This record gives sequence, structure tokens and C-alpha cells, in this order.
Amino acid sequence: MSIDFTGATAIVTGAAHGIGQAITYGLASRGATVWASDIIEADPTDDPATGGRVVRRVVDVTDKGQLASLAAEASADSGRVDILVCVAGGVRGQVGQPIEDVAEEQWHAIYEVNLKGAFLSAQAVVPGMKAAGGGRILVISSGAGLGVSLTGIQAYGSAKAGQIGLVRQLAHELGPYGITVNSVAPGLVRSNPDSEAQWLAMGDERQQQLVESIPLRRLGQAEDIANAVMFLVSDMASYITGQTLSVNGGR
Repeated sequence: MSIDFTGATAIVTGAAHGIGQAITYGLASRGATVWASDIIEADPTDDPATGGRVVRRVVDVTDKGQLASLAAEASADSGRVDILVCVAGGVRGQVGQPIEDVAEEQWHAIYEVNLKGAFLSAQAVVPGMKAAGGGRILVISSGAGLGVSLTGIQAYGSAKAGQIGLVRQLAHELGPYGITVNSVAPGLVRSNPDSEAQWLAMGDERQQQLVESIPLRRLGQAEDIANAVMFLVSDMASYITGQTLSVNGGR
């Protein structure tokens, strides 16, 4: 199966490291121009030589104005954004605690970057996609949104479930315009400081139990998630919308 994005313009949020970086490189290696955004600045000299192009920008996905500016800049050359992949999110450095101890600010911080960030990112690119007659939107949700979060963080599981609901709703709204909206729900992937801290906090016994509960007997890699994304944002998935694909080794 050959997937080619030559000539396509893509935006990836949360692209500085981990899953977002793997998706950025996957799209660029197949010919896309990728506008890789994150709230932290990445070193562009780390970007490998690819068939496409990677353009780095610092963007806060909770800021509607910054996202609008990114979409306008990304679409200036071709007149459109063909692909949006929303990766920005996570637990914002939080750890699980009893519900009675959760501060309102902690709840909002996770909801803002995960659910609001995905909504505002889609809002920024949809007008151009409608005008172009199509597009692909992909949200990186989580197995926590389909079941129970390993983090024990109430806001995270709720926000990820909210993302999946948003995907279903937007798929129905945007389908008549040729825009597909889907989600990939990873299992635990040790791809950033938060997930690494979560892994280490489990300890040896729980780590072993988790791996043994996965039929493929290994944790996922960032590239495993990126590969699923490549399919869902390609023309091969043009009749797939409103779906959430679990990429978790069968767990």
C-alpha cells in the first residue's frame, strides 16, 4: 500500500515531540508540506530530510487568534489546508488524585488543551476545506476516552471522551462538504515527559502486568500511531468518517 501526500498542505498540532513529531515526519516523508505547531519551540535542525517540507511555528491551541493566523499562513501558498491532525493535549503535568481534591483550575487546564484545542483547531481550517470541496481532520484521542484512564485523572478521561463525541458530531456536519473527521485512540505510548512519568510511576510489577495484558505483548511506539493516521487522512480512507480507531496492540 503506497500513500502519497505530494502537494498536500497539513497542519499538525502538538508536533514538537512524540506522536505529533512522528505524524509530522510521516506526512512530510510522503510529500506533504507540514506546518508543525506546538506551544514549545522545537529545533528545526532536528527535522530529517524528507520528500516534503516541515515549517515550525509556536502556537497555543487554546488561542483562537493564533490558530486562525496559522491556518491563514499555511494556506497562503496553495489556498487551502488539506489535512489537520490535532495531537496537542495530554495531562498538563497532573497526576491522579481523589475527586474531592481536584482544583477547578486543574479540570479546566486539561479540558482547554484537549477538547477546546481540538474544536478551535477544526474551526480554523473548516472554511478553507469547505471552499476547496474536501479535507481530512484527525484527532488523537485516547483509550481513556473509550474506557477508563490509566492516569486516574477525571478530566483527562472526560476530555478524551469529549473529543470522540466531537469527532462524531463534526463528521455528520462536515460530510456533505467532502470533509472526513476521524480519531485514533492510542494505548499507552512512552512518547513524551508525561507518559514517561506515568510509566515510571507504575513500578516494575504494574509495568509487567500492563504489557502482559496487551495481546501483542509490547507498548505502542509513536510510529504505530502515525501509521494509522497516515491511512485515515489518505484517499484510501475517503469513505471512512466519524470513526475512532483503537491502536493499542489489541488490549
